[in-house]
Amino acid sequence: MTAKTEWPSSLDDNELDELDRYLRAHTGEGDLLLDGVHGLLSALAVGPLLVLPDEWLPEVLHEPFADEDEGNRVLALLAKLNDSISAELDVDAYEPILGEVELETGPTLSAAGWCEGFSRGIDLRASLWENRLSEDPQLMELLGPVMALAVDEGILSADTEFEKLSEDEYDECLSQVPAVLGAVNQYWQAKPATEAEVEAMVLQSPGDDHDDDAPPRQRSGHWVH
Repeated sequence: MTAKTEWPSSLDDNELDELDRYLRAHTGEGDLLLDGVHGLLSALAVGPLLVLPDEWLPEVLHEPFADEDEGNRVLALLAKLNDSISAELDVDAYEPILGEVELETGPTLSAAGWCEGFSRGIDLRASLWENRLSEDPQLMELLGPVMALAVDEGILSADTEFEKLSEDEYDECLSQVPAVLGAVNQYWQAKPATEAEVEAMVLQSPGDDHDDDAPPRQRSGHWVH
């Protein structure tokens, strides 16, 4: 079997459960859970510039490890999760990890956590994304379904007031997420960040995009893959 036809090495259910349990035991209010981490890494995988683990790990890990074995295990799981995203996109096998929340009508899927993570991934290269989104309506159009979900979940604020998505509209946006990521990935490959955009990013203060007074964003419940 050639490398192009091999199925990507993604985390199995036991590994996902293990990582989920660790994150739940070592996060505080507003920190990312498994679905949020997947959203974060997904944004980085399809974004304009490489983001190294030294930069994104502080968004995920907030407490020292109990010992070296625990640290090696958690880092290995995160590395495998990170590597699997691009591999899954390459073979059209990507699925977002979603939350499951309890409503009066029963459990339902929620993209809140994934969208929160995706927005934080964009924040790590905020100036590049914002500059391109303001200048090229194509990128905004490509991101439409993801942005609709993020606005619906209260992760992003909109200049105008939007009606809540119907259940069918929500499901339709969710179904488009893999295609959106593939298209955004191709966009940045075809129209990479310019030298001027990169220089502007380097000059920008790292803390400019964070509002310490902002309330914690929504988190989701149990993950579903």
